[in-house]
Amino acid sequence: MELKDIKAVIDLMKKNDLSVFEMEKDGFKLKLQKGAGDQTSFVPALPPPAPLPLAIPVPALAGGTPAPAAAAAPEAPKGAPLRDIVSPMVGTFYRAGSPESPPFADVGKQVTEDTVVCIIEAMKVMNEIKAEVSGVIAEIVAENGKPVQFGQVLFRVR
Repeated sequence: MELKDIKAVIDLMKKNDLSVFEMEKDGFKLKLQKGAGDQTSFVPALPPPAPLPLAIPVPALAGGTPAPAAAAAPEAPKGAPLRDIVSPMVGTFYRAGSPESPPFADVGKQVTEDTVVCIIEAMKVMNEIKAEVSGVIAEIVAENGKPVQFGQVLFRVR
């Protein structure tokens, strides 16, 4: 099941005022439940893997190189609050579709809710991640080719 399918199920749950949804197919079990702050939970059908740490510190940029000046974007005021684009899953973060391709998003690039900003590979499936916010990319937090955790900040948008 792909991320867009899960989001569609969540939308249907909201539209039809459902509080619980369960599905099992080919060894994959999905359970969505509203409550406890309207958090959505995913339950694997197989025995769970070893627990992962809740947060892994990720350096802002590889090699300690300074980030390009994000303040050069004229569309956003300098004091505007930053909004985070976070990882919807555990996987490997890629800025481009292939090593030869240009990155989906760079600092200073204008994005909308539907703009694909990166790919996260999870279980050998390439998942396109959309910005889900509009604005200008102010910072790229995640490191290309490195693992990311669910909820980890990938980009910051002004």
